[in-house]
Amino acid sequence: MDGLPSNIYSVAAVRETDRTAIEDHGIPGYTLMTRAGEAAVRETRGMFPDARRWQIVCGAGNNGGDGYVVARQAAQDGIAVSVLTLVDPGTLTGDAARAYGDYVAAGGAVAPWNGELDGPADLVVDGILGSGLERDVGGEFAKAVDAINRHVAPVVALDIPTGIHGDSGRVLGRAVRAAMTVTFVGLKAGLFLGEAPDYCGEIRFAGLGIPDRCREDIAPSYQRIDDGMLSAALSPRARTAHKGDFGHVLVIGGGEGMPGAVRLAGEAALRGGAGLVSIATHPSHATALAASRPELMPHGIDDPDELQPLLERAGVVVFGPGLGRSDWARKLYGYVSGLSKPAVWDADALNLLAEAPDSAEHRVITPHPGEAGRLLGIDTAAVQADRPAALDALSSRYGGTAVLKGAGSLTSSATVPYLCTAGNPGMGSAGMGDVLTGVIAALMAQGVVPELAAATAVEAHARAGDLAAQAGERGLIATDLMAGLRAVLNP
Repeated sequence: MDGLPSNIYSVAAVRETDRTAIEDHGIPGYTLMTRAGEAAVRETRGMFPDARRWQIVCGAGNNGGDGYVVARQAAQDGIAVSVLTLVDPGTLTGDAARAYGDYVAAGGAVAPWNGELDGPADLVVDGILGSGLERDVGGEFAKAVDAINRHVAPVVALDIPTGIHGDSGRVLGRAVRAAMTVTFVGLKAGLFLGEAPDYCGEIRFAGLGIPDRCREDIAPSYQRIDDGMLSAALSPRARTAHKGDFGHVLVIGGGEGMPGAVRLAGEAALRGGAGLVSIATHPSHATALAASRPELMPHGIDDPDELQPLLERAGVVVFGPGLGRSDWARKLYGYVSGLSKPAVWDADALNLLAEAPDSAEHRVITPHPGEAGRLLGIDTAAVQADRPAALDALSSRYGGTAVLKGAGSLTSSATVPYLCTAGNPGMGSAGMGDVLTGVIAALMAQGVVPELAAATAVEAHARAGDLAAQAGERGLIATDLMAGLRAVLNP
C-alpha cells in the first residue's frame, strides 16, 4: 500500500470531487478519463512488463470509457489489443462515447461479447462496471465476470473490480478477482472493507492531477495511518532518557494453564517501547514466565487485593489475555472493572464485559469479530456484514476507543475512524491479538493518547506481520512479529 493517500472516501464523495474538478476548476471530464487510462496503462505495464496481448472487456458508462482509453493507449505502445463490449457502443454517451470514438478512429476494433474471451491473452482488463454499482451483477455481465475469473491471465481492474460495492466492499452476486486494481480520483472505502481484499489484488492510485483544493470541503470516511503519522507518534528519544521515561505496563491475565497469552502481551509491550512491564498472573506461572523472558516482572496473584501495589506503580493496565472465566478470573474482573486507570482490554475481559456491559472513557477494547458479536448481542456474520456499523455501536455502547480487528482493522476516533490497509492472512493465528494489545499499551505508557496509540499500534502490528510474511504467510506465528516491531516502531 506504499504511496497511497491517507484519506479514504465514500463513492459519493469521490463523485463530488470529480464534479468539483470539472465544473468548478475547469478540468474537462475527458481529460480526466484520458489521464485515468494513461495511468492504468503505466501501472499495468510496470507490474506485468511481459504481457504483450491484452484482452479488454468494456461495459457501459465511464468505466467502459476508461477501458477504451486503455485500449487506445496500449495499442499506441505496441501492445496487441482486443476489445469486447457488453453493450452496444451506439448507446454510449458523453466522455465514454468520445473514448470509444477515439479508439475506433485510431484503428481499433471492437467485438460484441459472445461468451468467450481471447484464450491466448496474457492480460485481461476489467472495464465493465465501476464503483456506482448498487445491484447484483446479472445476465451477460455475470457470465463475463465468470469468464474473466476462469481465464488463466492476470486481471487488472479499472477503478474497482466489477461486482464490488464501492462503499461496503460487499460482493454483489459475483465479482472479478483482480491481481491489481488501479483506482482513480480518491480511494474508495469499498476497496478495503468487506470481501473486497480478496478481489482487489494490489491497489494502485492515480489522482489524475486533481488539485487538493477540490477535496478541501469533502470529508473522508476513514483515514489510513501513513508514514508521516507513524513518525509523529513515534518521535526519537532523548539521548538522556531512561526506562522511567517510557512508562510501566501491568498485564493482568493468564489463568491456570494459560500462561502464553500474558507472555506474548508482556513481551510485545517491551518491544513496543514500554520501559517496564509487570505481569500479574496465576501463581503457577510466575516462575516459568521469569525464566522464559527475564526482562518481564511476573507476580503470582491469588487474591485481587494483591494487585494494589502493582497498580500503584503501573501507568497502563492490560487486562484479559489468557484470563479465562474461572472463579479466579471473575474475582480479578470484579476488582479491575472498577479502576479508572488507562487500560487495554482483550480476550476474556471482553467476554466478561459482554455479560455486564458498561461504558468507560479510559479504556481501549480490542475485539475480534466473534467478541464484537458477543459485546453487541449479534452474531459474527452480522458484524462482518457491516463492520463500520459494528465499530460505531461498540464505541457508543462501551465508550473509550474501540479496535475491531480483522482484515481491514478499524479503530474508532472522535473525528474520522482509522482503517488499516496493511497485514496479511498469515496473521490469522493464535496470539496475534495478544501482541497487538501489548503494543497499544506500550504506546499509551509512552504518552501517546489512546485513540492514536491504538491506531498506530494496529498499523505497526500489521506492518510487522507483513515483514514477517516475507518468508511465507503459511506458518506465521505471533512471536515472528517481535523483530519486525522494532523496525516499524523506529521510523
